[in-house]
Amino acid sequence: MTECRIKNHPDTGTDNESLRWDLRAFDELSRHELYSILAARIAVFVVEQDCPYPELDGRDSQALHLTAWAEPDGSVAAYARILPPNTRFIEPSIGRILTAGPYRGTGLGRALVRRAIEQTRSRFPDHDIRISAQRHLGAFYASFGFSDDSEPYDEDGIPHVDMRLVSSG
Repeated sequence: MTECRIKNHPDTGTDNESLRWDLRAFDELSRHELYSILAARIAVFVVEQDCPYPELDGRDSQALHLTAWAEPDGSVAAYARILPPNTRFIEPSIGRILTAGPYRGTGLGRALVRRAIEQTRSRFPDHDIRISAQRHLGAFYASFGFSDDSEPYDEDGIPHVDMRLVSSG
C-alpha cells in the first residue's frame, strides 16, 4: 500500500484529502471493502450510465482489485480490476475502470490507469494487455499506448472497442 495526495482541484473539494492506494486479491478484501467497491461499480456502470447489465460477472474472485481509497471516510475514489491471462481474454486485462464523480477532472483517472498498467506488467511480464473500452474513451486509453484491436461493437447498449497495449518486453 502507498499513499499519495491528489492535486488541489477547486471543483471537487479534494484539496485536503489524501488517497490510500492498495492492490488486493479477492480473498484479501474485507466485507466492507468489497461492498464499497461493488457499490461504486454499480453507481457508475449501472445507475449513472443507465445501463442495466450483470455487473457481477463471476470474475471478481480471480481478479486483483486496485483501489484508491479516500481518506478519512474510506470511500472508493477510483478503482480498476486486473484479470490474469485466460480469464476474459488470452492476455491479462484491465477493466471496470472508474473514477468516482467527485474526483473526475483531478488527474486521478490517469494515475489509476498508469498504476493498473504498472501492476499488470509487474505480475504478467512479457504479455500484451487488453481492455474493452467504451468507444468515447478511446483517445484517453490511446494516450497510454493502447491501440484499437477490434471493430467497434455494442456491449450492453454502449459502443465499445477492444484495445491492446503491446508488451514492452
